Amino acid sequence: MKQRHATATASALFALLPLSLLLFRLLVLLVRLRLAAFRDAALSLHFLARLRIRPVHLRLPGTDATTVRVWCPAAPSAKPPLLLLHGFGGDSKWTWARNLPALSRHFHVYAPDLLFFGAHSRSASPLRTVAFQARCAAEAMRLLGVDRYDVVGISYGGFVAYRLAAVEGRDRVPRVVVMTSGVAATPGEMREMAAREERAVEESLLPETADGLRRLVRRSMHRPPPWMPDFVLDDFIKLMCVVQRKERAELLHELLKNGAGIDPLPVLTQKTLILWGDKDKVFPLDLGHRLQRHLGDVSRLEIIKDAGHALQLEGADQVNRFIKSFLLDS
Repeated sequence: MKQRHATATASALFALLPLSLLLFRLLVLLVRLRLAAFRDAALSLHFLARLRIRPVHLRLPGTDATTVRVWCPAAPSAKPPLLLLHGFGGDSKWTWARNLPALSRHFHVYAPDLLFFGAHSRSASPLRTVAFQARCAAEAMRLLGVDRYDVVGISYGGFVAYRLAAVEGRDRVPRVVVMTSGVAATPGEMREMAAREERAVEESLLPETADGLRRLVRRSMHRPPPWMPDFVLDDFIKLMCVVQRKERAELLHELLKNGAGIDPLPVLTQKTLILWGDKDKVFPLDLGHRLQRHLGDVSRLEIIKDAGHALQLEGADQVNRFIKSFLLDS
């Protein structure tokens, strides 16, 4: 009896070890004033302890050593599965920090780090296309045993979501949410937008300095934080913008060259919700109207007032309500 009790106690302590290590890391980072790294660890702790969402590292089939990290529920449920695809602004944790708590109450959420974002999603493949990202996301869902799911993609993730939906079809991906994504822009228009930048596009979207990141935040948000000290921005750059920067720059150039990589852009057969901020300075609202006209009656456009390109942050409550209503009520 005592031996069984000791074994149970040891098992409980072992289960708490990851959380204990995270708490210790939080204290160390706070003492060192590494606030971005502190928030990153805090988000991991929140996902694990409160939302019961854990990271899974998947080795995809093939010879190119492709590994994808996916945040997904620790236990099965009867909730409908939902795939969330982030953009260039960060990995899945940072992108969906204000959405996962609400969405995970209603959906079995899967949030992968797209290839070359963060330190965990990697590949030896030379491919940098939207098609490759979409194929890897779909393969990850198959490995997780999820045969049918809805998909939400924001910005670059919107390109990936659109391509995934077009290839996988309505039987596997019945509904799509595209958020503030220039899917409807032609490759020529994408190049023109890049040419209007005051500096190289990778400097704008993959900043290496605090000033560069500050400019990006102010461009992405209609109401940016009033206080953005250099030491916080520098810490975020070390955390998010250094590892695999070359590969992400190649992703960016491929996107500007070929867009979604399908010409002409197919008309999806899935019901599609398009969400846009009326103050978007990255992809103008006209592209949202154009995408809605392209898709026709299967789509609808919802415009969120006083929100910029970082729609999932500035308009988080409205975004969560629109996604829930669209996916559950329809």
